[in-house]
Amino acid sequence: MKEIIGIDVSKRRFDVALLNSGKHRSYEYCKKEMNSLVRSLDTLQPERIVMEATGGYEKPLLKHLQKHELPVVVVNPRRIRDFARAMGVAAKTDRLDALVIARYAKSMKPKIQVPVSENSLLLKSLTARRRQLIAMRTQEKNRMEHSDEKLIAQSLHAVLRTLDREIKKLDSQIEEVIRRDRELSEKAQILETIPGIGLTTANALVTELPELGICNRRQIAALVGVAPMNRDSGMFRGKRMTGGGRHHVRTQLYMPTLVAIQYNPPIRKHYQHLLNEGKSKMSAVVACMRKLLLFMNSMLKNNQRWKPQIA
Repeated sequence: MKEIIGIDVSKRRFDVALLNSGKHRSYEYCKKEMNSLVRSLDTLQPERIVMEATGGYEKPLLKHLQKHELPVVVVNPRRIRDFARAMGVAAKTDRLDALVIARYAKSMKPKIQVPVSENSLLLKSLTARRRQLIAMRTQEKNRMEHSDEKLIAQSLHAVLRTLDREIKKLDSQIEEVIRRDRELSEKAQILETIPGIGLTTANALVTELPELGICNRRQIAALVGVAPMNRDSGMFRGKRMTGGGRHHVRTQLYMPTLVAIQYNPPIRKHYQHLLNEGKSKMSAVVACMRKLLLFMNSMLKNNQRWKPQIA
């Protein structure tokens, strides 16, 4: 029987639990110890190695294991916590966490991750930094509204100018990285042909939603969190709601959807139809966002530029 392994990662160490053999070992988080782990795993030929996402601490170990072609997957820590609660595990230690992760791996069998290219990793880092700067800019603009002192206003203006300059620089860097990648560049060019989708949005989508054009319509809508979910139980019939998924992609799509409602005839027609059916404006916008996303998915899947007939 192939071994199933759970790894609990922290800043200075990582704990490894081997489910079938019941063994456990702690490693210092350094290249020498990661190499030691790889050597031990080579003899085991594991079926699946699972780690939690821990704010980036897991990335060096993930890249090291993928480099040696080991079957590794990173899962949302919330899923591990919910699984632990379902098992009745209340205690929390590094050793116990690694064992819980291994049990999760055996029960849930999360899909092995395909190694990500260096180009894609760089793009993810750049777009993550851009989101941080956008959030900082929003905070400074909100402070500007309540600034009565001249010196404070001058400081806020200076910070905003710096943030705008850094965001513009990141946009250029992201565009350059995508231009060097033929596949991503072609995808971005296809998305740009859609009325309402600009260069910044196209670049963000091909970077942060690489599944676009690969998943089916239900999967891609659920992945972004625009698929309506039922809330029914017994005789109760709840309101269908959207949510979850990649909220930053939804945020990125919101303004382009509003533009598409104005200038993209099929989207505008769909929006008006929903309003005539009695839907609220926000529900109609989310539905248009989903429709726009499905257009994109279909276009990339068929390598097809925008045509009104697509709708």
